[in-house]
Amino acid sequence: MPSSASRSSSPSSSSSSSSSSSASARKRLLISAGVAVAAVTLGIVSWRATAPEDRPERTSSAAAAAPKGSDVHAELAKLARREAGDKMALGRTDAPVVLIEYSDFKCGYCGKFARDTEPELVKKYVDDGTLRIEWRNFPIFGADSETAAKAAWAAGQQDRFAPFHAAAYADGAKEKGFGRARLLELAREAGVPDMERYEKDMAGEAAAAALQKDQEEGYRIGVTSTPSFLVNGQPIAGAQPLDAFAAAIARAKAQAGAQAGTQGGPQADGRAAR
Repeated sequence: MPSSASRSSSPSSSSSSSSSSSASARKRLLISAGVAVAAVTLGIVSWRATAPEDRPERTSSAAAAAPKGSDVHAELAKLARREAGDKMALGRTDAPVVLIEYSDFKCGYCGKFARDTEPELVKKYVDDGTLRIEWRNFPIFGADSETAAKAAWAAGQQDRFAPFHAAAYADGAKEKGFGRARLLELAREAGVPDMERYEKDMAGEAAAAALQKDQEEGYRIGVTSTPSFLVNGQPIAGAQPLDAFAAAIARAKAQAGAQAGTQGGPQADGRAAR
């Protein structure tokens, strides 16, 4: 679980601090209970990505674990936001396939996917309108992970998320850490035009709220490691080879086409492409 900000206490605030701690504890218990219920209900029991190198990564099988008769994938597919103004998404809002990625900038497997696989997916599927990729910040490696997530969001506010993403996942980048000086360096490398705004956005309430929204979504469906993916609701765990994603995209596209056919053909929804 991501670390929470520490609070200093004083004699005059001990009562409120104790009350706040109790409230936080109750909130954590409620969240944990909600995650457990969601994980059982949706059948997401094998999200697994940052595994030791001697154990191969594998695709999760939500359908096999789901209660009989439940449509797990249809429910998970509804997590696609398809927002035209989403600064951390790439591709048409009306693309037939949406890949949702839950990742951490300190995750080595996430970097491998970002360098080796994602560019090929963009070239082959995003550029022709088949695929939309929606990023979810899911930091699980502590304070630096959370800070990097907020920095990526802040870069996105100036339409520089993609180059920041590339710079932060460049080979050897995570070893340099994500302290303030390094995050400023990454922003400059990504071409963020207004550095003062970048720093302000990174430390602001909107960045924290956006991060919390992504985290709560991931925990709600049982994501416990990075990278984890949904392809039109089909879970994929880990930095799988390109062929695994290509196969999942092909299946999802075919299913989307079949569903559109049974509903009388594709209908325009007026959403603009990005």
